[in-house]
Amino acid sequence: MPHFVIDCSESILSLAEPEELMRSVYSAAESTDLFARSGVGGIKVRLNPYVDYLNVDNHQHFVHVFANIMEGRTQEQKKQLSEQVVRTLKGLLPSVDIISMNVREFEKATYCNATTIESG
Repeated sequence: MPHFVIDCSESILSLAEPEELMRSVYSAAESTDLFARSGVGGIKVRLNPYVDYLNVDNHQHFVHVFANIMEGRTQEQKKQLSEQVVRTLKGLLPSVDIISMNVREFEKATYCNATTIESG
């Protein structure tokens, strides 16, 4: 269920392989024990490297992770998730100054996927 979308400068891929970057976010999220370890509720990670972008002070590299999770976690749990992912990415990319993350919530009442639709 949780979706982690990594936006980054394409230049990040000269510092870490795409698979390594995605696995780092996946492992960091998994280590919080907030999400199912398999099945429909399992963690999903995607990567969007950008060629064209402008950054403050002309920094070459940036990483921002958008976490989309089902509502119901506490503020402290969401903070722990953000800090764990950013800490992990900083360990992988120590020379990168711009690493950030935010958490957005899906509303249970309006969320839908293929398994929640009744056939008929």
